[in-house]
Amino acid sequence: MRLERAFLAIALTASLAVLAGCGPNTGGSVKKEDAATQRQDAARVHTELGQKYLQQGKLEMALEKLNKALSFDPDYVDAHTVLAVLYENINDPAKAEEHYKRAAQLRPKGGAEQNNYGTFLCKLGRYGESQGYFERALADPFYKTPSVALTNSGSCLLKAGKRDEAEKALRLALEQSPNDGEALIQLASVLYEKGDYFKARAFVQRFEATSQPRPDALLLGRNIELRLGNGRGAGDYTHRLLQGFPDSQQARSLSVQG
Repeated sequence: MRLERAFLAIALTASLAVLAGCGPNTGGSVKKEDAATQRQDAARVHTELGQKYLQQGKLEMALEKLNKALSFDPDYVDAHTVLAVLYENINDPAKAEEHYKRAAQLRPKGGAEQNNYGTFLCKLGRYGESQGYFERALADPFYKTPSVALTNSGSCLLKAGKRDEAEKALRLALEQSPNDGEALIQLASVLYEKGDYFKARAFVQRFEATSQPRPDALLLGRNIELRLGNGRGAGDYTHRLLQGFPDSQQARSLSVQG
């Protein structure tokens, strides 16, 4: 399942200049921005810095900058979103939910924020609750990536055991984005669970044609080939999984079976 994060477009060097401008203005000839705008600019800059540190794995520095962002503007949506991701990374689901939920509240018609909170709820096993947020995401007429919310919705419906509804959502996602690797492999999973192994194989093959190998897809491919009685094909998937991803959960599951 996929989150959508706000990667701010302003260059960091330019943003630092804005931050410097939040201090006293001694130029006289330059009109001062109003205080609210200055606070929002400062929040944006600190969020950029926090996001940068998060990407670098410098979590303590990231947390410091993101909290600083909220000290300037407690309602800055992007800061809440990046903080939620950080708290997920340090395995603090209560704090992560607090910030995902706050971002969704602050931008109630924002497709990305609604998708993010729905995705997080699904990870917690709150499948029914998550669907309401995916629906809100899809109701946003300016949402640029509805296929992401549709794919996440389908994946969550599959986890809830609602295979027909999951298939419908995933097919809609592929109508909008035919080469979406996540939608392809999730639809293959749905069809596998429904016992439609030939169609499941076709979607695994489409995934392989457009996406990089990953352990869950290789294990699914193996299982499909076993169901179709193709031992050689299953063996090929097994070899690729064990060679390419020996430390993955999927590879370990084969070792246990063996």
